[in-house]
Amino acid sequence: MKSIPNRIPCVFIMLSFLLLSCEKKEHRNPLIDYSAKNELLFVETMQKHLNAVSNKDLKTLKSTLSPKGNMQLILPKTEITNTVADFIAYHKAWFASKTPWTFETKILNTEIGTDFGIAITEIIYREPERNGKPYFNRMHVSYALQKIDNTWYIIKDHASSIEKSTDLKQE
Repeated sequence: MKSIPNRIPCVFIMLSFLLLSCEKKEHRNPLIDYSAKNELLFVETMQKHLNAVSNKDLKTLKSTLSPKGNMQLILPKTEITNTVADFIAYHKAWFASKTPWTFETKILNTEIGTDFGIAITEIIYREPERNGKPYFNRMHVSYALQKIDNTWYIIKDHASSIEKSTDLKQE
């Protein structure tokens, strides 16, 4: 008769095999283009985020941000912030501003992987009047998105100004 300590490795191997063979396998429908679906969901998240800013909708904006709490915001002449809470606080103050503004957005291009992607956008921020004149700021904004639990979330926002109405004109 074998002793119990000699049987432990054998039992462990059998249990490991049993657990691995019972692992839930993902069944994919061959009629669905999962790559196209992934890209569609990515772009939908990006557009939802842009629309939330344009509509000053904090609730929807927050729903597009990482549930892990990480969100990096990089703006010209501003220190970097790294959390969803800081990102929302910045936008809450901006949205509460009495200055009327509009935000025109266009997604220029994307690079989308299975769990990570980037989008480059053009955004034109406008105010009807700033210091007695119409104001605009044309920017390129890059966004990084991460897929968490099969849902895309914005995790980085980096804006750079391309042209402002207040730029000095060369003559």
